[in-house]
Amino acid sequence: MRPVTTAVAVGENADSEGGHDASTVGLPSGKPKSMFRLGAEVFLQNRLAVVGLGVLGVALLFCFVGPFVYHTNQINTDLMASTLRPGQPNHPLGTDQSGYDELGRLMVGGQTSLEVGFAAAFIATLVGTLWGAVAGFVGGAVDSLMMRVVDALLAIPTLFLLLFLVTIVRPDIEVMICVLGLTAWLVPARLVRGESLTLRVREYVQAVRVMGGSSRRAVVRHILPNVAGTVIVNATFQVADAILLIAYLGYLGLGISPPATDWGAMLSNGTNYIFPNYWWLIYPPGVAIILVVVAVNFVGDGLRDAVEVRLQRR
Repeated sequence: MRPVTTAVAVGENADSEGGHDASTVGLPSGKPKSMFRLGAEVFLQNRLAVVGLGVLGVALLFCFVGPFVYHTNQINTDLMASTLRPGQPNHPLGTDQSGYDELGRLMVGGQTSLEVGFAAAFIATLVGTLWGAVAGFVGGAVDSLMMRVVDALLAIPTLFLLLFLVTIVRPDIEVMICVLGLTAWLVPARLVRGESLTLRVREYVQAVRVMGGSSRRAVVRHILPNVAGTVIVNATFQVADAILLIAYLGYLGLGISPPATDWGAMLSNGTNYIFPNYWWLIYPPGVAIILVVVAVNFVGDGLRDAVEVRLQRR
């Protein structure tokens, strides 16, 4: 019995000296990655999403920080300096038909397009998320009534509805944000409603009801946090749609009233001078719209991949 004891003791000493425990052999070392870190890694692996995020960051700096570095007068016209070609000492990108510096105009127009795009997407996402969460959670006649309202509004073409609204109100930035936001909430409402229908039968939501919790608590504490991934992804596409819609309205001459402008209005004014070959009035706002919209879509694709991985992990 003594040799056996010695062998065991030797084995224990060897394990303690080598720092290995038999109970931990074969187990993965280190803590598992958090859902946020896993989603961030998947997002960073999408090169187009990273490029889109960089382009969007450059656009924000150009539009909101650029005017503090490159000062221009975007209020008073200067007809003596109209349609100057690029390369002038004080106008590197030329001037437009009213004498406004085109580079400064591009910054101001970008501010309007991005402000309206992000703010309208926020309003649409907020209203649509609350509407869809309540409809899906409550169900029954309330759900049917609320979704029939959504279906009736979806039957009206969005651009037609926007044209009707901007003809009866003065189109300034605040009005455009409200108009675009209150016409774009329908799609988020349908998405969140579908998610809520599946979440309301989960055990943790049923437990809230059994314990006497209110419907408001169930929606705010359990339904909304679990649809956050879908909401965030859809919000990125709402930004792109809002930027395109304000560009449509500006191109049709129903955008922001002068002297304010947006990229769509700049593009519309530039097409009037396409035959004299004033290309600097057309290409810069057109390229800016394309780059920002494509960048936002790339970011949305990256977020969608990240959210899907996080949901699978959960």
